[in-house]
Amino acid sequence: MKVFITGASSGIGAALASEFAKRGACLGLVARRGDALDAVEAALPGKHHTYVADVTDTNALISAANAFEAEVGPIDIVIANAGISVGVKTEFYEDLAQFARVLDTNVLGMAITFHPFIAGMKAARRGTLVGIASVAGVRGLPGSDAYCASKAAAIIYCESLRVEMAKYGIKVVTISPGFIRTAMTQKNPYQMPFLIDVDVFAERAADAILAGVRYQTIPWQMGWVTTLLRWMPRWLFDRLMANRKQKPRVSSAP
Repeated sequence: MKVFITGASSGIGAALASEFAKRGACLGLVARRGDALDAVEAALPGKHHTYVADVTDTNALISAANAFEAEVGPIDIVIANAGISVGVKTEFYEDLAQFARVLDTNVLGMAITFHPFIAGMKAARRGTLVGIASVAGVRGLPGSDAYCASKAAAIIYCESLRVEMAKYGIKVVTISPGFIRTAMTQKNPYQMPFLIDVDVFAERAADAILAGVRYQTIPWQMGWVTTLLRWMPRWLFDRLMANRKQKPRVSSAP
């Protein structure tokens, strides 16, 4: 089993790398931070390949994908995991650049990750493309303008791609994490219901990916929460979220 993972130097990406390595996979790991990526790779069983690239750098990411495929042959699973989450407020001019950065990484970066593998998967009539989305893509949360927009876009993008790829035998899996204990969520200044450890998430996500599920919320309890939120009347949702604590803006963080 050959698996390509972006955002693999920490958090969910590193945990997925560990989980798939335990299951005997040969991994192609991509991240911006070479030292952190090397540390992740060194802790894994088996032989793997690392590539330093930003998912918003189209040519660099395609080169990494092509290099991995040249080394190991056809790829079985591609996991577009790289993502960023920062507080953004549309009213501030300086936040517009942050908004663009979040969308570029979380949405365009996912498409760039999948792009170089689709032709080969279509020819082989097999393969799995995995998008790591978020429950934050279900309803808009105050102060998370860019993140919620990006994850909503990721969910719909993967759905569109799933229907398109099905006739070629390619599976598209969307994983929507709830609150997962990582460095990213440690910065959240609000309660995080059903918080789970990242290795628990990775095990459940790997099971879902290998089963080829279309859409999976992890943990499952957050699936019920998001279903409730999805159908909640707008007036009630607005009232419940009016005083919710918000993620700090990057430009206002100490």
